[in-house]
This record gives sequence, C-alpha cells and structure tokens, in this order.
Amino acid sequence: MAILIGEHTRVLVQGITGYQGEFHTARMLEFGTRVVAGVTPGKGGARVHGVPVFDTVEEAVEATGANASCVFVPARFAKDAALEAIAAGLDPVVVITEHIPVHDAIAVVDFARRRGVHVIGPNCPGITAPDRCKIGIMPSHLFRRGPVGLLSRSGTLTYEIVAGLTRAGIGQSTAVGMGGDPVVGMSFVELLELFEQDGETEAIVLVGEIGGAAEEEAARYIREHVRKPVVAYVAGRTAPPGKRMGHAGAVISGTEGTAQAKVEALQQAGVAVAELPTRVPELVARALGR
Repeated sequence: MAILIGEHTRVLVQGITGYQGEFHTARMLEFGTRVVAGVTPGKGGARVHGVPVFDTVEEAVEATGANASCVFVPARFAKDAALEAIAAGLDPVVVITEHIPVHDAIAVVDFARRRGVHVIGPNCPGITAPDRCKIGIMPSHLFRRGPVGLLSRSGTLTYEIVAGLTRAGIGQSTAVGMGGDPVVGMSFVELLELFEQDGETEAIVLVGEIGGAAEEEAARYIREHVRKPVVAYVAGRTAPPGKRMGHAGAVISGTEGTAQAKVEALQQAGVAVAELPTRVPELVARALGR
C-alpha cells in the first residue's frame, strides 16, 4: 500500500497550461501517474500532453472522474483554486505554489478540515508513491519502491535523503513533502498516524527543521502511539536566532523552535536522530535489521 495516493488516483492539474504545470504534468505522466484532466479558466477544450483541459474543476471531475488535485496556480489565485478543488471533493489537494499569503493558507486549511479533505502544502514538492503515482515536482529517478515512509518539511532534503536510501538499496512506500510555510495542511502527527497504519511501511523517516513546534508535537505522538522505528534529521543546527532560513516557517523566535530542542524531544521519544542527512540510510538499515 501507499498513503493518500496509489494506482487508483486520478489527478487533475490546476494551472496545467502554465510553464510549471505543463512541464511537471509531463514528468508525472512519465512516472506513470494517471493525469486525467487539467483546469485553466478560459482554456477549456485545449489539450496538454494529450490531457484534456477544462474551464472549471466541476466540469473536469464530471467528465473524467478525477479524484485528486495538483495546484500550480500563481499565488494570487491559488486560494480560490484550492478552495474549488476542496469543494469538489478532490482528495488529496496538493498545493505546489509558493508565496501564498498566510491568511489565504489559513482559509484553505480550515475549509479542508471542515470538508474532511487532506491538503499537502502549500509551498511543497508534493507526494510520491514509487511505481504507482506522483503528484508534484519530486525528481522521479530517485525513487524505488520499498518499506520506508518519509515525511519532510524540506523539499531538497527529501530528495537528498531519498537518493541516499535508494543508493543503499532501501526503497520507499510513500514520500510526502509537507511544505515549509508557517501554515500547511497535513501535519507530522497526521502523517505519522497514516504511516503507522500502513501495512507496507516498516520504518519512518521524519525530516524536520528549525521553527515552530511541529517536531516536538511529533515526538509526543511517537512516544505514545508509534510502534514502528522512526529515524529523523533536523536541519538548522547552526542557524542564528531571528533570521529566516530558506522557508518562511524556518525561524527561531526566542528559545522556541531551535534544532537542539527538537533533537532532544525526538531522542527522548526513542527516535534515532542523524547528525547529517548522509547518516539517515545507515540508521534506517539498522532499524530494519539489515
């Protein structure tokens, strides 16, 4: 199995006629993803890489049976696009767009929770289930199918760690790039619960970074509810307080959100924390008994 997506997923790409939407639609199709529709208002009737384009999500869902969305819409229109996908019942809704205003992200996440829809992102690389489905922009060639579930606030660290796992002969069940903004859809806790329940996932890799308290909340959940081995890496050990590092959510405020506090919380929950990303495959192999 995989979490959230699989062979059954029929993807609708919002913003498919833009440069990023068109480019990554081709990559998703090459990966084997069933991209069945695109939406760009005013471009209905066109085709992109053989995928039919519609003016509205409602029309696309009715015509193609799409059940998940990937949002490449520019930031100023992304809220409305995501709300349209959620209202249509698409699940998950993967919001790749960056620079979405915080108040827009709050509106999207709140509406999704009230409708029972899983939102990944915004400002994220998406979700990949090797050999089955990819929604987003993750580099396809890095992945191989296997027993490790990965959840991460960082896109590039996701790629680096997945590449290391694959080189070590350790495949992945599902990799989820949650996004690094202050407000995102799915949390570490929600994803940990899904990986704990997933029959294919035997070990979990958690990739965190400075800022906020998501990793500390994950540590509490792991200690109380997760029985599978968890390996973690926390980025930003040398980051100066008060300075945003890469992501909008990666900033230390006073004593909250430091890498050291996150590492200590995870270790106290029994998580093996790597000092470097390159150490993650070794720790995972040990956890799997290899």
